[in-house]
Amino acid sequence: MKKYINLFDFKQKVNYKTEILSGLTVALALVPEAVAFALLAGLSPLTGLYAAFVMGLVTAILGGRPGMISGATGAVAVVFLGLIATLRAVNPAITMDEITQYVLITVIIAGVIQLIAGFLKLGKLMRLVPHPVIFGFVNGLAIIIFMAQLPQFTIDSTISGAPWMQGKQLYTFFGLVTLSIAIIWGLPKITKSFPSGLAAILVIFGIVYFFNIETSTVGDIASVSGGFPMPAIPNIPFTLETFLLILPYAAIVAGVGLIESLLTLNIIDEITETRGRGNKEAVAQGTANILSGFFLGMGGCAMIGQSLINISSGSRARLSGIVAALMLLIFVMFGSSIIEQLPMAALTGLMIMVAVGTFEWASLKTFNKMPKSDIVVMLVVMLVTVLLHNLALAVLVGVIIAALVFAWDNAKRIRARKSVDENGVKLYEIYGPLFFGSVTAFNEKFDVLNDPKAVIIDFKESRVVDMSAIEALNKLTERYMKVNKTIHLRHLSPDCQKLLKNADKIIDINVMDDPKYKLVVDKV
Repeated sequence: MKKYINLFDFKQKVNYKTEILSGLTVALALVPEAVAFALLAGLSPLTGLYAAFVMGLVTAILGGRPGMISGATGAVAVVFLGLIATLRAVNPAITMDEITQYVLITVIIAGVIQLIAGFLKLGKLMRLVPHPVIFGFVNGLAIIIFMAQLPQFTIDSTISGAPWMQGKQLYTFFGLVTLSIAIIWGLPKITKSFPSGLAAILVIFGIVYFFNIETSTVGDIASVSGGFPMPAIPNIPFTLETFLLILPYAAIVAGVGLIESLLTLNIIDEITETRGRGNKEAVAQGTANILSGFFLGMGGCAMIGQSLINISSGSRARLSGIVAALMLLIFVMFGSSIIEQLPMAALTGLMIMVAVGTFEWASLKTFNKMPKSDIVVMLVVMLVTVLLHNLALAVLVGVIIAALVFAWDNAKRIRARKSVDENGVKLYEIYGPLFFGSVTAFNEKFDVLNDPKAVIIDFKESRVVDMSAIEALNKLTERYMKVNKTIHLRHLSPDCQKLLKNADKIIDINVMDDPKYKLVVDKV
């Protein structure tokens, strides 16, 4: 049964059955993730669960991408490790409750920064992220998701470095994980009317419950029991010193959250062949983080794993995200005793399949087809993501390398075709962009001493791009003037001529009239 639903500005067909079941599946998958990420940051499990509830609900309603799921994430949790280390260095006697208050205010400030980014429409900056960077980011994230499941094969996943399971315990857990993976992989080949992830969770739960099998459960990680989060203002000293201490970490949280959210949005856009709204998502993420901080949550951003679970389950609307958030709160308030009995094997199998689905396997086929520079960018981003768990840094490094490679390639493309007309005027026809990377090669094209009295540089197939290009033209003019020769520019596009006019105090060049471009002659 399909009907229309209108939540705020989106009107679309919604299959209520699919949306509700997808939301339930996501809610079950959110529980261990939220708990694990809270523990990773050294915070209370409820801090992660409350963040997942608030982030999920607000972004589902206000976000720019229906079907995308937000919650507490590892990328944000890693940032808090640095904040906590700084706080303990400043005050070794600080308690965990006091640290939590600093985390909450950091989340609120990060939300304000994200709101500003959304209002300034900075979401369009995602256009600057090349596809190899996205490939590397996604593949690195898939590896992180997979590696995060490995501790579940130890005798105590909450203890770092715990020994691996052995004997019957290992065979039982491995068998249940394998069965979970088989169900998730095989059920869609039979029917897509029921989410395979939810089916795997229910089947594994039934087997463990009715056959009384001993295996690790959600309750073994931490208790998920709690009440409704009551809003409160973080209890910290509101001083300039505190603000300056928190601001760098808030900026990193905001940056990581926006990068991961907008990249996830782009990935979901490609899968669903629809278009989300990046700036609207930035505003929603900011609003969600502000509310999360006031409602005792550790904040977060879009979650690519849960988003893929949701999309692969058939969800395409906002309803599934709303259901997931509300069900998560219901689990915390009323169903914690049941949720704590869910076998970790089922959730581990689910997340392994998410990792498999997240990895861009098609990128492996492009190794012999993509330029070597793109492959290097992809591998560097993937390695930085996996080794440092810093998604913002990984993307930034990738964009910088890609930009430098692009600049280098374009710098080598500038060339000049030379000719002399019947009036003895020498013409230099320039091909390729003139910018900081190509000015050296550009200057080498001219023979100032042997050129005639009049020289024309034709930019019909070129562009004057930046300040370095203007300075190169200025110095070239000075070289010709010293030997009493005149230089003219021709076929400058309007944007190039505007750039030269803005710099008229430092450059003195004749721009020739060109009817095609309707340029005005500058008097010298």
